[in-house]
Amino acid sequence: MFSRVYCAATIGVDARLIEVEINISGGLPKYFLVGLPDRAISESRDRIESALKNAGVSFPRGRITVNLAPASLPKEGSLFDLPIALGLLAASGQISTDKLGLSLVLGELALDGKLRPVKGVLSMAVEARDQGLKYLVVPCGNAKEAAVVEGIEVLGINSLPEVIAWIQDGEFCKPVNVDLNELFRINGEQQILDFHDVRGQENVKRAIEVAAAGGHNLVMVGPPGSGKTMMARRIPGILPPLTLEEAVETTKIHSVAGLLKEGNALVTRRPFRSPHHTVSDVALVGGGSIPRPGEISMAHNGVLFLDELPEFRRSALEVMRQPLEDGVVRIARARMSVTYPGKIMLVASMNPSPSGDWYNPEDPAAVNPSHMQRYLGKISGPLLDRIDLHIEIEKVSYKELSSRRKGEASAAIRKRVIRTREIQRKRFLGMKGVYNNAQMSTKMARKVCQPDQNGKIMLKKAMNSLGLSARAYDRILKVARTISDLDYSETIKSQHIAEAIQYRALDREGWLG
Repeated sequence: MFSRVYCAATIGVDARLIEVEINISGGLPKYFLVGLPDRAISESRDRIESALKNAGVSFPRGRITVNLAPASLPKEGSLFDLPIALGLLAASGQISTDKLGLSLVLGELALDGKLRPVKGVLSMAVEARDQGLKYLVVPCGNAKEAAVVEGIEVLGINSLPEVIAWIQDGEFCKPVNVDLNELFRINGEQQILDFHDVRGQENVKRAIEVAAAGGHNLVMVGPPGSGKTMMARRIPGILPPLTLEEAVETTKIHSVAGLLKEGNALVTRRPFRSPHHTVSDVALVGGGSIPRPGEISMAHNGVLFLDELPEFRRSALEVMRQPLEDGVVRIARARMSVTYPGKIMLVASMNPSPSGDWYNPEDPAAVNPSHMQRYLGKISGPLLDRIDLHIEIEKVSYKELSSRRKGEASAAIRKRVIRTREIQRKRFLGMKGVYNNAQMSTKMARKVCQPDQNGKIMLKKAMNSLGLSARAYDRILKVARTISDLDYSETIKSQHIAEAIQYRALDREGWLG
């Protein structure tokens, strides 16, 4: 006998429908599994046989062939346990096939028949709805995540006997629903790190506000203890809240990577990823024989913080150049090519020298200039060109540290950032993929970011005296556009250009030589 059960497999952050075809014929008992399964799927037979017996049903005998179609697409993971088990029962006539033809089924089976959560469920729920299926049968731990998708009935199941009971009588399970507004409200009430804890550093906080308002990349240069990491960790608290579209995009990535906590429905706060400087190229960008998302994609719609930038491998930093430019990560392998989203706000920090202090040529104990060049040369010019703001930070004085006066709260800064982002949203309405000033193309920047006459004169002088690249020129225009938006100014004035030029500290002669 023959049966067909629908499942799904993830390719990047999207899913593709997989047909689990099962044929049982006479002959000596044999079990064949075909269709490019990975080891986890190949080992499923023993789990399925034990789960079926403990659920009170029989593992069919005879010549069994299980095909995962399309056969040319690699499949991985234990989520095929449940669809294969139900397909075996349907092919052997132990359950009805009426509802199976309307359902997408997935889940890992324990030996006692219980269901364990799996990865990538949100993407699979979208695929099930788009394919016109009526039901999505998932483990209870994934039910809320799947229920975010409207237009399909999500059934959260605890065990194989529950699935069988639902197929037979249909009254055992009720569809799962989630309140998206409540999800955003609950997460919005969680405590975040606040800028009012930061003493002094007003010029740095201003630069961070500009970066957050326009979605610009930022590098902070200063000695240890000047507050670089402290301020970086507070940036997510001043960014605008995620929209539903952004939240779904972010959740897909976390779900595919297996980082979405069991029972969580949606990622509703902007990610903050801070990999260690020993991170490999693959861990940062993504990869593997079946490509998985890396830290860049995990920080999509949020912040990627690289502490002690020169300590990272140069090869790891260089592979970031394309994602920073395009907002996506493209991974090509022999068996497949995938694209992961990678629209991030890059925030980096570094010491000004190997010793940690500012270089002073008059200090006999100062580090050798050649050592300085070697240290700073770990960061290439093309990478720095892609970072919009370079900020120099001094140590906080005793007077500021001992003051009881708190800094401006994150909530106040966030209001200005949200207001500025709203100006940009209206500006780029109808332009696909562009939501803030940092995402403008060169052509768009030349059109939208025209300074006044005094601003042009100032920019020309800066280009000639600092020897700035064409990419740095565009970055200055984009940052100046954000500064003018913060000032409610339609025109980019000379003071806006001057402030934007001030944020190109590492372009000055003597930094990277």
